[in-house]
Amino acid sequence: MTEHSLEPWQRNHFFLAQGHATNAKRTQWALGLTIAMMVAEIIAGTVFGSMALLADGWHMGSHAAALGIAAFAYQYAHRHAANTTYTFGTGKVGDLGGFASALVLGVIAVMMAYESTVRLLTPVPIAFDDAIAVAVLGLVVNLVTAWMLKDDHQHGHDEPEAKHDHHAHEDHHDHAHEHSHEHHHQDHNLRAAYVHVLADALTSVLAIGALLAGRFWGLNWLDPAIGVLGSVIIARWAWSLLGTTGRILLDADPSAKTTRAVRTAIEADADNRLADLHVWRVGPGHLAAVLTVVTHTPRPPAYYKALLTKIPSLSHVTVEVEVCCGDKPHAA
Repeated sequence: MTEHSLEPWQRNHFFLAQGHATNAKRTQWALGLTIAMMVAEIIAGTVFGSMALLADGWHMGSHAAALGIAAFAYQYAHRHAANTTYTFGTGKVGDLGGFASALVLGVIAVMMAYESTVRLLTPVPIAFDDAIAVAVLGLVVNLVTAWMLKDDHQHGHDEPEAKHDHHAHEDHHDHAHEHSHEHHHQDHNLRAAYVHVLADALTSVLAIGALLAGRFWGLNWLDPAIGVLGSVIIARWAWSLLGTTGRILLDADPSAKTTRAVRTAIEADADNRLADLHVWRVGPGHLAAVLTVVTHTPRPPAYYKALLTKIPSLSHVTVEVEVCCGDKPHAA
């Protein structure tokens, strides 16, 4: 079954980001460049006996693994987008990939902190010229890769790729900073890959500064000290990404403002009251809502869906209507 095989009266659950295909290609190119650089450094380090080159090559391998997770998530989400096994589509596969990448990033931060602390307590000789050359080369590769992965819609300016069903609506900007800062538009799979590369670039910049200080002023202790600082910064990025993607995977309310808007739109009409309301993210730029309306004057579900047409990003709305058995409230 594919998305195009649906009958006109059926709802699709194609909740991938607008730039899904483009972001997938970016990630594949970044992965290819990272793997090529990793292999080149490992071969050069082995042939020329440079421990710095060899270590940086294996370090690139950890980022290749993270980019591999992101590339796989894109491919899997697209391939199974119309698979009815997934009740609300595969829009959150990218968030799962981002969560896994954040875990990898956290492990890298811990390893960096451990190695840097050991070297701070037990200094080792540093081949400054080789190390600086490797750090500069790594920085160039990371900057190129970061440029490939830069999300042009990072602040929620993208609109959903696939056509929505009859209750989908034009996307609007929502800059409220409540509940995950309204990040329901963001492609967290691409963000995770970008953060990995950015972390490596930060490590290279800090390393270059520390190595130059050691090379010209004899401040050798700066190299491991900067390593500890870098690990703390990367750990904070990883923790933030884990928190954001974890909330999405657990179907946490992505936007208190949107939930209030749904409640207000329904309850401002007639004597409607919401007995039950659930809003959650099903993909980048796509929110789903399930609501139970209690009223003395029931109307078809389509009527209540029409009340929500001005609320951003609602791509899938399910309405249950129940007749209120109590006294009808008197007009004020």
